[in-house]
Amino acid sequence: MVELLPSILSADFAHLADQVAAAERGGGTAIHVDVMDGHFVPNITLGPPLVKSLRKATSLPLDCHLMIENPNDYIAAFADAGANWVSVHYEACTHLHRSLELIAHHGMKPGVVLNPASRVDLILDILPMVHHVLIMSVNPGFGGQEFIPFSLQKIRRLAELRQELGLAFRIEVDGGVAHDTVAQVVQAGAELLVAGNAVFGAGHPEQDARALLASAREAAGE
Repeated sequence: MVELLPSILSADFAHLADQVAAAERGGGTAIHVDVMDGHFVPNITLGPPLVKSLRKATSLPLDCHLMIENPNDYIAAFADAGANWVSVHYEACTHLHRSLELIAHHGMKPGVVLNPASRVDLILDILPMVHHVLIMSVNPGFGGQEFIPFSLQKIRRLAELRQELGLAFRIEVDGGVAHDTVAQVVQAGAELLVAGNAVFGAGHPEQDARALLASAREAAGE
């Protein structure tokens, strides 16, 4: 089942609770929270205090994507703030296995993220540990970027591995997911679609979320 995860990076922060509620009415099933530290990626965004506020505004799972150095230092804080899913970058974790164990230890669903230049096979050994694998289809740091086409091959490879290994992790995609790319993304095997600009950019999150999800499900034959 294809799901839409609205990314609040593109939302109007002055009206965040209302924007999240509108995206939820449009069919969003989890809220994607981009956490950036200005070191691992060239931007600074949000941290546990915002997640704590957001937790009061929605009952949907909060999918926290940690684009930060030393993520292990912050995992407990995100758990305390009410995060449900936490994903860490393969490229940021010196001891990825330990980081994923730590996320699970704090009662959250662990995910691993791959930047565009990182091959899927690099995470083969930890695939049994994860709830989801997030393929970045842009270079992380900013919303509104263009989709990188070779991401589709990575999604297909991940779907193949999942079948070969008999695993059940979800395949998530973030970056440039919009009306002109969503069909290819879904047909390659992605199920969790992160969309920021396509949902919030025009100021009509409910309608735009609903339209994007409808396009995705049509492409998936659902």
